[in-house]
Amino acid sequence: IEGTYRLLEAAKRAWQGRFEERFFLQISTDEVFGSLGPDDAPFVETSPIRPNSPYAASKAAADHLVYSWYKTYDFPAAISHCSNNFGPWQFPEKFIPLLILNCMDEKELPIYGDGRQVRDWIHVADHCSALMTLIRNRTVGERYVIGSDCEERNIDIANAVCDQVDAVTDREPGYSRGLLRFVEDRPGHDRRYAIDSSRLQTELGWKPQRSLANSLGELVEWYISHSDWLDKIKSGEYLTYYEQQYKNRVTGQ
Repeated sequence: IEGTYRLLEAAKRAWQGRFEERFFLQISTDEVFGSLGPDDAPFVETSPIRPNSPYAASKAAADHLVYSWYKTYDFPAAISHCSNNFGPWQFPEKFIPLLILNCMDEKELPIYGDGRQVRDWIHVADHCSALMTLIRNRTVGERYVIGSDCEERNIDIANAVCDQVDAVTDREPGYSRGLLRFVEDRPGHDRRYAIDSSRLQTELGWKPQRSLANSLGELVEWYISHSDWLDKIKSGEYLTYYEQQYKNRVTGQ
């Protein structure tokens, strides 16, 4: 919240008298909308802000600051809300690279709760192209949601990662699924996110190009071929983070 405030104030001072030449894009998250029920319609730009976790609340507060600068000072800002990203170079605290990394090392694969939480997944390259679309069109004062209509349960993604790793490492089919372990759920863990990005597609012509299903095999091979980078990550602060998040959480298979 304070970081966003400082950026807004610094930009307002530096850009004074040149607002029409500048653009401030707040990259937010779909978490600010809270949790959806199994039959609820996906999030859209007009969905109410209902954060359920302190993290989501801090993101929502930062978004409100950005919008208030736009309304109060005519500050040239817009806000985007994106779904879960996947792709190369993602730090292995995140769900998919964590699964790939542990699976490669034949370590346990921690799954929060019952694994049936649903997330909407988008390739990082598609997210970047959506952001560039907003920047090129200078969508001042607007709010857009960004997603690729790809709802998947965590447990289904975990099983798919296991099968991909087995395939590229010549393991016995099903071997890596035996590494799955259900751990105590996170406090405030939302059940389902989903994004309807039809406004972005209709008004600005953006469309996602890559699906998770078609990219997962390529992604597994990317992480396997970048073992040097992963070794550096594994020997650093990531290990401390991992211990804090997952130690003593195992509750059964």
